[in-house]
Amino acid sequence: MTDARLDTLRNWLKGLQPSWQLDLDTLAPASADASFRRYFRIESKNPDFGTLIIMDAPPQHEPLDAFIQVDLLLSDAGLNVPKILEQDIALGFLLLNDLGNKTYLSELNNETANVLYQDATHALIQMQLVSKPNVLPNYDEALLQRELDLFPEWYLKKHLSIELSDTQQAQLKNAFALIIENNLTQARVYVHRDYHSRNLMVTSINNPGVLDFQDAVYGPITYDASSLWRDAYIAWPEERVIDWVIKFWEQGRKAGLAMPEDFGQFYRDFEWMGLQRHLKVLGIFARLFHRDGKDGYLKDIPLVLEYAIATANRYIELKPLARILESTRTNKA
Repeated sequence: MTDARLDTLRNWLKGLQPSWQLDLDTLAPASADASFRRYFRIESKNPDFGTLIIMDAPPQHEPLDAFIQVDLLLSDAGLNVPKILEQDIALGFLLLNDLGNKTYLSELNNETANVLYQDATHALIQMQLVSKPNVLPNYDEALLQRELDLFPEWYLKKHLSIELSDTQQAQLKNAFALIIENNLTQARVYVHRDYHSRNLMVTSINNPGVLDFQDAVYGPITYDASSLWRDAYIAWPEERVIDWVIKFWEQGRKAGLAMPEDFGQFYRDFEWMGLQRHLKVLGIFARLFHRDGKDGYLKDIPLVLEYAIATANRYIELKPLARILESTRTNKA
């Protein structure tokens, strides 16, 4: 199969070859993600540059403006994000420095977790401290609702062929309203939106390297924490999660972030934000399979579902949602 974009990319790299001493024969896939973006790795004959990363983002699907804006924003905040070395916005190509291939997911274990999560906490607080309104899109009621609607549309209806009764539809609508109400009362900061073990790289300097931030918004302060510690790809005992969230809350308050004085309230916010995310993710993983033909995320659905059930069961007003979620266990496609 011909790959016209790959041919275009090779031509673009030829033009950059003298400046960066690129070894064009070493171009190889680095990774792909859940969008239309894909990444390549290429070697430079100049040891000062080492390997470099190329982002291929088809402009009709993945415009580069947001990535470039957030990259500069996080870089100014002191985070370890890719440096943009060359860009062609019209074609949708970026040449970036290489943050390596050691993801948090591959390096996290019982011994490394405290240190790695402490570094991730520090970086998260750094990002939140520079937050200002009217810079990034607002994580508003409409966006929160659109995300939650992915759950009934793609997970229940498309993936499991479940039609909710009128009573269940009313219960789901009420649960969504309660979740959004909680989310919108939280302090607002910059939100990475996918701050988890697959997008954090273990680096020797200024750990972690932070990737995949182009969908960043201005929204609830617990969102990225819930991405990090209620991670769709790795699970931890609840007591460890509470301990890490306490440290984030303590360090955030000390740094001047607008966090509740009562940790119980903060943890409740963390849980309800995580629930919003898990319902969205169930819909997204189903959509990636049914619409985009990507089945790699189906294996991660059970963990996300268990997170959602456990959280909904802990709050009496969310018990009807827990029943709906539990009913899907016996109806999994």
